[in-house]
Amino acid sequence: MKKLFFFLMPLFFVSQALAQTITWKADPMHSKLTFTVVHLGINDVFGLFQKFEASAKSSQPDFSDAVFELSADVSSINTEVKMRDDDLRSARFFEVAKYPLMTYKSTSIAKTAKDKYKLTGNLTIHGITKPVIMDLWFRGTIDDAISKTRKTGFQLTGILKRSDFNIGPIFPYTEISNEVRIKADGEFIKQ
Repeated sequence: MKKLFFFLMPLFFVSQALAQTITWKADPMHSKLTFTVVHLGINDVFGLFQKFEASAKSSQPDFSDAVFELSADVSSINTEVKMRDDDLRSARFFEVAKYPLMTYKSTSIAKTAKDKYKLTGNLTIHGITKPVIMDLWFRGTIDDAISKTRKTGFQLTGILKRSDFNIGPIFPYTEISNEVRIKADGEFIKQ
């Protein structure tokens, strides 16, 4: 029995080392958090959040057990029209003086195809937290020869309803669509 114990002990430590959780952080120079709404039913209007942080933690190389977290500075919203951006920061929309952050934390991940997942998590915007399901595409992992770092890439897409978060309730859906398309592209660096 003692021999078996000493034989199995190294295997235990090796398996623990292989299952170690690795943290990855989004590289702000190579990551974007964007959104699109339809204006007057005839045109897409794009915007982005210029300041955000995102991380992923996983012990699996295919990220099948990953947990993602995001925090965005809502005042960094940019649609390339200052008047519209100021309005979006106001109490008519995001009310950034009262609710400066948008946060997301995944609660589960389910594989749907090779390198494709459904990511479920809790999104908090405008002081309201709701569960959301997004599509996640794992784009691979590489060693970057220039920066001498290990990197991995993801694309997150999905549709939210602004009514779920009480964003711009005075604006009818014929003026600004209720559905908001989200697209986040992230290049993450191993920590």
